[in-house]
This record gives sequence, structure tokens and C-alpha cells, in this order.
Amino acid sequence: MLKDFQRFGRDLFLAGLNSSHSGNLSVRHGDKIIITRRGSMLGNLAEQDIIETGLQKNDGESGLASTEIGVHRSIYTGTSALAIVHAHPVHAVALSLLEDQIIPVDAEGACLLKRIPVLAAANPIGSKELEENLPPLLKEYKIALVRGHGSFAAGQKLEEAYQWTSSLENACRIIYLNRTLQGMGGAAAKTGATGR
Repeated sequence: MLKDFQRFGRDLFLAGLNSSHSGNLSVRHGDKIIITRRGSMLGNLAEQDIIETGLQKNDGESGLASTEIGVHRSIYTGTSALAIVHAHPVHAVALSLLEDQIIPVDAEGACLLKRIPVLAAANPIGSKELEENLPPLLKEYKIALVRGHGSFAAGQKLEEAYQWTSSLENACRIIYLNRTLQGMGGAAAKTGATGR
């Protein structure tokens, strides 16, 4: 279990999907959740950074768990997910400030994700609002964005939730580049520039 957390935590950090101390990972194991520690460095996880706690209620180590523990619990109890990746992918978060949904324009993004809903929340971090509104979205979609905050991906394994997170950010990069290139083309046409 620790090796999976270390592998995908490091991959998230190296891919730029989280900053040094952001995001969290968890898996459901029966009536328990195994989740990263509050403030842990996903790119450099150690055994003490992995917390086991109850699915329904707190126990002795719950105070050390990620601030998003309530959101993870609600996703597990409201969906069939067995693994969750919460990340802060830069292009996806930027687009979430402008859009109510992300619709990939590239073939892979469209095939894998189709549409990514954006949830606006008055309190976008670890709130009851997220606990209530994310599970219905993640029953229908593989991944959802919280406006200005980050993504929550649900899967049967950490690898699957990581894939949705990586695919989301790639799709958002392509949207950003496409819009940027269209803007450059439009500016060139207006000024008569040929690009040579």
C-alpha cells in the first residue's frame, strides 16, 4: 500500500499536478480509509504520512488526516469508488475560474473524460458543501473540478484516479494552447503579419 501511495504521490508532484504540500490520496479498505497525512509532501511520502481511519467516524489518528477527510468519506459512501486522487492541476484550475464545465477538444480527452463538471462552492476546501455536492457528480463523471481549488478523481485503484487527473490536465493544456494559438492567429490577421 505504501509503495502505491509513494509512486502516485511522486508522479503527481513530478507532473506538476500538485505543489510541494498540496493534494491528497486515499483508498477505501472495507470500513476503513487509508489517506495521506495533513500537510504531507506527496512527492516524498514516508510511512508516517499514511493515516488509517474509519470510513464512518473518527478514531485515534483522524486528527492527523488530510483536511479533506470528510470529502473523501462522502465520496466513498456516495459512490462505488475505492480510490481518490485530489490534485491542484494548474491549467485545469485556471480554466475552472472561467468555465462551468470543461469539454476536451482533443481526441484522447474527449474519449476518456467527455465532460468535466466544475463545482462552484462558497467554501472550496474541505467543506460540507463539497461533501454534499461532489458524490453525485462523481457517480456520473470520472473527475470533477472545484472552482479555483482543484480536482477530485474517483477510481477503483489509485492508478485509475491518477489517470483521470493526468488526462484532465492534458486536456486543459490543449484547450489553453488552442485558445492561445487562435488568439495569435487573430492578432496576426488584424495587423497583417505573416509570421515570417
